[in-house]
Amino acid sequence: MTPLLHLLLLPLLLSIAAGKDLEEKKGPFENTVLDVSEGTPVPYTMYQFQVTSAGVNNFRLSGEGKEDIRISNDGWLYLQRPLDWSRDNHYIVKVEALADDEVVEGPIYVTINVLDINNNAPYFNQSVYTALVREHSPAGVPFTRVFASDKDDPETPNAQLSYSLVSQIPNRLQTPLFQINPKTGEISTTEDGNEMLKAREGILYSRGDDRSIEALKSRFDDYCPEPKLPYEQNPFFTCVQRAEMRRSNVDPLVDPDFTLIVRVQDLGGTSETALSGNTEVHIVVQQNLWVNPGPITVKEHLRETYPLTIAKVQSNEPNAIYTLVQKERALKFPFQITEDGVIHLTEELDREDKDMYILVVRATDDSGNEVDPPMEIHVIVDDINDNAPECENEESVFELQEGEPVGSEVGELKAHDADKEGTLNSLLTYTIESPGGSPFSIDAASGRIQALRSLQRRDQQVYNLNVKVKDPVHSTDCKVVIKVIDVNNELPLFEKSDYGNQTLAEDTPVEHTVLTIRATDADDPDSGSSRIEFHISAGNDDGVFAVQTDGSGVGHLVIAKPLDFETSSTYNLKIDARNPEPLMKDLEYGSESTAVFSISVTDIDEVPEFSSDVLEVTVPENTTKGSVLLTVEAKDPEGKDIKFKLDGDTEGWLEIDEASGVIKTKGKLDRETLETLTVTVTAYEKDNKEMHSELDLTVRLLDVNDNVPKLIEDKAFICMMKPKPVIIKAKDGDSAPFSQPFTFVLGSGKSQNWALVKIDDTTAKLTLRKKTTEDKTYNLPITIKDSAGMGVAQSFEVRVCNCTELGYCYMAPRSHQNIYGLGATIGILVGTLAFCVIAFIIVIRRSDKNKKKAKNQEEERMM
Repeated sequence: MTPLLHLLLLPLLLSIAAGKDLEEKKGPFENTVLDVSEGTPVPYTMYQFQVTSAGVNNFRLSGEGKEDIRISNDGWLYLQRPLDWSRDNHYIVKVEALADDEVVEGPIYVTINVLDINNNAPYFNQSVYTALVREHSPAGVPFTRVFASDKDDPETPNAQLSYSLVSQIPNRLQTPLFQINPKTGEISTTEDGNEMLKAREGILYSRGDDRSIEALKSRFDDYCPEPKLPYEQNPFFTCVQRAEMRRSNVDPLVDPDFTLIVRVQDLGGTSETALSGNTEVHIVVQQNLWVNPGPITVKEHLRETYPLTIAKVQSNEPNAIYTLVQKERALKFPFQITEDGVIHLTEELDREDKDMYILVVRATDDSGNEVDPPMEIHVIVDDINDNAPECENEESVFELQEGEPVGSEVGELKAHDADKEGTLNSLLTYTIESPGGSPFSIDAASGRIQALRSLQRRDQQVYNLNVKVKDPVHSTDCKVVIKVIDVNNELPLFEKSDYGNQTLAEDTPVEHTVLTIRATDADDPDSGSSRIEFHISAGNDDGVFAVQTDGSGVGHLVIAKPLDFETSSTYNLKIDARNPEPLMKDLEYGSESTAVFSISVTDIDEVPEFSSDVLEVTVPENTTKGSVLLTVEAKDPEGKDIKFKLDGDTEGWLEIDEASGVIKTKGKLDRETLETLTVTVTAYEKDNKEMHSELDLTVRLLDVNDNVPKLIEDKAFICMMKPKPVIIKAKDGDSAPFSQPFTFVLGSGKSQNWALVKIDDTTAKLTLRKKTTEDKTYNLPITIKDSAGMGVAQSFEVRVCNCTELGYCYMAPRSHQNIYGLGATIGILVGTLAFCVIAFIIVIRRSDKNKKKAKNQEEERMM
């Protein structure tokens, strides 16, 4: 369709669009982004630009897609040719508004995003795939993969691919032997395939075996001796020969064992409108001789000739080299493997030393590359009954209270057998050996001992038993001692029931012994019935006191926590004496097993106490003078008036109200001077400064952007003949995020003679763009800003000069011949003046001396 025809159809198109949201397609003459689906029928109006300038009678379009996109004289942007996402997914066009070919508005830029539609079917990168799979390959482990592509937008469902198996040929049992990962296209065996896949039968070869026709004839002779027909005429031989050649030279494309039809669909395969593609996968099943022979069971202490063959492995590569290692790190490894894959045990095993070994067999080629995956073989050491039972203790001692009823449990005898647990070899039975009968019985399976009658201590205090412990082969005698102990039929009695009253100062130290108490018990002194423990049962709610005792009937009442008169000034303690063994039936503790004791606490003057153990505050460094940082709280235990003071403020930044404890700022804080200030707050009694407490206050200052980056050096020179860049460095007293990285800007940002380029966060490079022959000094304004955009312009002086060989600016000698500095000039004037003064004094003195001499001569003449 010609452009002229498009222009003729445009009014019709606009009239159609007028009823379909035409107003939404109009807008101001400005940068615009439009979305258009690919394949949209043309002509198609996209947008009308409405200009404000008078006299606009045409528009000019330039940029990408000029063959596909047009604009009318009245500003309608429309498609002349359908868009194709796979060809270009977006266009950027420039639009200018014209009045008689003169630009009056614009340019503006229109971005047209091409929206993908699902108009491309996925396709495989191969029409036929071939693959090899071993027998018994693990289910779910991929052995090959198919791959498909889609020309649609990969960010949309249009290119979201899903793989599936359409059919499996042959499938006689209607059982899927293969599966495919719908997302990756990886093909693996199913659980049924792991078990049912079988390779074509053939002759098994070992390492170094000859595979020639002559070797095949020799093998045939082993099974069919004295053939009457030549090999070439023997149908059995030729059948075997053809099968062997077919198996060893199989071509998956020509003679596959299985053919899979694989489908790929876009839209994730979940839509009825999804597009699809297909391919074939030809699969040949190979023999898998690399089969794990384990687990292998070997009896311990096996009486055989060593090395002993216990298993054999065979690689799928006949010329594989076998190596054997132990998975665990152990000193003993009694296994080895031959070049034919035969695994030998080199010595007897002991299950009690190690009950299982994990062998790792590797099959590699001559270069050390693996030809089969490493194989783990478990060797289980089978138990034999080679251990006798052992008693847990050389002598087992039990106690039984006298008068206990028949059947009371005495205890359980412990024994063990080192043979394998849960087998007959470690099954133990217990028997009491007593010629004259025993008042005890023992459970044959568990070793639990019970009394056959009620025992009395006065009849016999100790019983010695001999218990035989047996497994099916071995036996051991265990010694058992049973002590008949006294029944707890006596109560512990205090020496007195009231220990009176005692007064303690509240600063009495912890662990101080306040009182010693005593009690006695008439039970057997060698039994738990006579052991006495002391417990404070009343008056000690805060656990301030405790009783220490060794059980002999003597107790020491000690202070367990600091005393505090203000918390409690009086303690009325009730102390009970008790036995750890339970009392005999119907016997109860009475008042004779309880004593009382009173304690009075006297007050002492204590130092003030702070309400907190830690004083910390964090404030910005620009906190204004007079701001309250915190209020320190403290009180005197006796309720006396206290005051506060502040020490250690080396910067003079803080002050404290001595009455209220309010801490305020009195000076300007500066984090760059000191980031953390630590001062000491003292709380003291108003009338006694010696009674005081101290606590450190830590004030941490947060950085604010109160410093601008500054030049480290503000002067430099550049040699005219060999101009080298000047390195400019800056620093900022603030810390992140108000410091580096810096931005460097020269003057207004542009210069014909100079270039300023940033090197790193704190450094820039100043370069002279044009060579000059004039020795001149330049003052360049450089604006340096921190990462927060704060900065000012700073003057940087650069002298462009002739340089000496040493690389410094040359200074002409004439400039120093007759010119002296101010200091030298003053020195010369002072020296000259001093010389004149001295000469004048000398002349005066000589004159006076001559006058005096003439006077003396005249006086002599007169005389």
